[in-house]
Amino acid sequence: MRDTDDGLRELYQEVIFDHNRNPRNFRAMEDASNRADGHNPLCGDQLTVYARVSDGVVQEVSFIGHGCAISKASASLMTEAVRGMRIDEVETLFGNIHAMLTEAHPDCDLGKLEVLSGVREFPSRVKCATLAWHTLHNAIIQAQDTAVTE
Repeated sequence: MRDTDDGLRELYQEVIFDHNRNPRNFRAMEDASNRADGHNPLCGDQLTVYARVSDGVVQEVSFIGHGCAISKASASLMTEAVRGMRIDEVETLFGNIHAMLTEAHPDCDLGKLEVLSGVREFPSRVKCATLAWHTLHNAIIQAQDTAVTE
C-alpha cells in the first residue's frame, strides 16, 4: 500500500505544479454573465471567477488572480471540470469537493479532481483549495459579497 500512497502523492504534486505553472482558463471574460471575487485572508489568495451561464448551463468559465500553487491549481482544475455542466450539477460537485477536502471522501467518482484529495494532508491549505469553488458558487448565485474561506 505504501507504493500506492507514494504514487498518489507524486501525481498530486505533478498535477498541482502543472496547473499552477500553466493554469487553464486564466483570463478575464468580457462577456461573462456572472462574476464574483474571492479572498483567502489566511494566505492572501485573491481570485475573480467569471462564468457565462445560459439556460442553466455553465457555457464558459475562467479566472484571474494571484495566490499559492494550490489555490491557482484548484481554480484551473475547477474551470476544466465545470464547463458544460448544469448549475445543479456544479453545486453538487462543489459539495462533493468540499466534503472530500474537509470531511470524508464522497461516494462518487470525481475524476481528475481526485488529485485535490492530497490537500487533506495539509489542513491549513484546505481553504486555499476551496477558495475558487466558493467563489464560483457566489458567481452562480450572483452574490454581491466577496467569497471568503473564513
